[in-house]
Amino acid sequence: MTRVKRGICTKKRHKKLLKQTKGYWGQRGNIFRRAKETLLRAMAYAFVGRKLKKRTSRALFITRINAAAKSCGLSYSVFTFGLKKANIELNRKMLSQLAIFEPQAFSKVVDIARQARS
Repeated sequence: MTRVKRGICTKKRHKKLLKQTKGYWGQRGNIFRRAKETLLRAMAYAFVGRKLKKRTSRALFITRINAAAKSCGLSYSVFTFGLKKANIELNRKMLSQLAIFEPQAFSKVVDIARQARS
C-alpha cells in the first residue's frame, strides 16, 4: 500500500477557514486553532441573530400598526380581532407597509375591521 501525503488537503482547509476569519483581532484571524474557535462562536451568534432579527422586526411591525390604528380610533388588539372576524389575512409586515405608505388604504382596512367587530 502506498503512502498518502495529506498536506495539500490540510492546507486547503486551513486557508479556507482563515479566509473566513480575515479581519478578526490578533490570533483569531491568523492562527488556525484560535480562528476555528472564534469562527464556531461567530456562526452560533449569527444563527441566533437571524432569529432575533425576525423577532424584533415583528415587534416593530406591531408597533407601527398599533400607532396607525390608534390614529384611526382603534387599539391594535381590537383591530386584529376585527381583521380575523372579517377574514382579512394580511400579515403584519404588509399591514405595516400599508400604514406607512398607503394611509388611506389602511384607514379603509380599519373601517372594515371596525364593522366586522360590531
